[in-house]
Amino acid sequence: MPLLEVTDARLAREFIALPARLHAGVPQYIGPLENEVEAVFDPQKNLKYANGEAIRWVLTDAAGQIIGRIAAFLNRDAVDVQDASLPVGGTGFFECIDDQAAANELFDAGRQWLLARGMAAMDGPINFGERDRFWGLLIDGFEREPNYSMFWHPPYYRALFETYGFQLYFKQYTCFRLLETPLHANFARLAAQHADTYRFAHADKSNPEKLAQDFHHVYNLAWAKHSGVKLMSLDQARGIVREMGPVLDERLLWFGYHGDEPVSFFVGLPELNQIFKHVGRRLNLVGKLRFLWARRQYQRQRGRKMFGIIYGVVPEHQGKGVDGAMIHYARQAVVAAGYHDTEMNWIGDFNPRMLVTMRSIGATIIKTHATYRYLFDRARPFERSPIIR
Repeated sequence: MPLLEVTDARLAREFIALPARLHAGVPQYIGPLENEVEAVFDPQKNLKYANGEAIRWVLTDAAGQIIGRIAAFLNRDAVDVQDASLPVGGTGFFECIDDQAAANELFDAGRQWLLARGMAAMDGPINFGERDRFWGLLIDGFEREPNYSMFWHPPYYRALFETYGFQLYFKQYTCFRLLETPLHANFARLAAQHADTYRFAHADKSNPEKLAQDFHHVYNLAWAKHSGVKLMSLDQARGIVREMGPVLDERLLWFGYHGDEPVSFFVGLPELNQIFKHVGRRLNLVGKLRFLWARRQYQRQRGRKMFGIIYGVVPEHQGKGVDGAMIHYARQAVVAAGYHDTEMNWIGDFNPRMLVTMRSIGATIIKTHATYRYLFDRARPFERSPIIR
């Protein structure tokens, strides 16, 4: 089975097109926007190339039909890569027919490329970018549509990874909640208790600079201590705010303030796949016109879906009920804005505090993605991702 490096426009198109062909006829499949996948491998658009590199391959059968794809990448600024005791590279964007030999050839290509660059392990499937998109293998919840920026995978992919020798590094849960269901009375009590100490407000999209600064402050204090997460620059925060602009609903972004300092946040968006599934896979001129029409139709609906992107409380204010009070105010505003339910992405099993919060608001796990790790030294003891204390 010939393995071809993606070095020209034709193979790049084949790489992009494969998932839609493999999963044709699956009613819940929604593919990612092709422009966004292409941007991952464009050095002009992906800042990770500043101190990193990536490679892509497609696998063909004897007749020349593309039957698999994979990418490997090395971000030398990543925390895991800088760990001298176990430098870890990445593989991702894996798609393949149900054939272990074909999958092995793809995994071997990633392993050999990373080994030649001094890596001792590879994680996958992950993204050559941030964790908020294109990260993890779906292992439960196949009957549900994927949220924006998350892949849908068929059940047999799990066996392809685990038979090769990948081991579970951590799970990523997606939790679901009906927004109209009242919260426990404790949340209203927390809101009243903190009324004189904290202030809670949704974002103001007319002031993007303040939004970026507030997000940057809470993110770095609440998240940068996590394994695999680096400090965010203010320019990066500004870029995130600009990127969210066309789809931003300010009523879904909430902050808690202690005095003038932002100390907590919850960032949500309308569930964009409910719009993009009516648009097509390319956001070209026609796609943008379709997007504007589909977004308008979606905004006029009642019972819309939102999805949570990130949530956090700075350490000095954790354990004081600030998150509960913020959730109390946010839920009221979100329901009034016409949202019916929410799915909260990317809750790692290494974050028990967040899982407790999900249970406290009555959310249930409906999807599970897995991030796997493959140690090149097969005799080396395997360790799962450390728990956040």
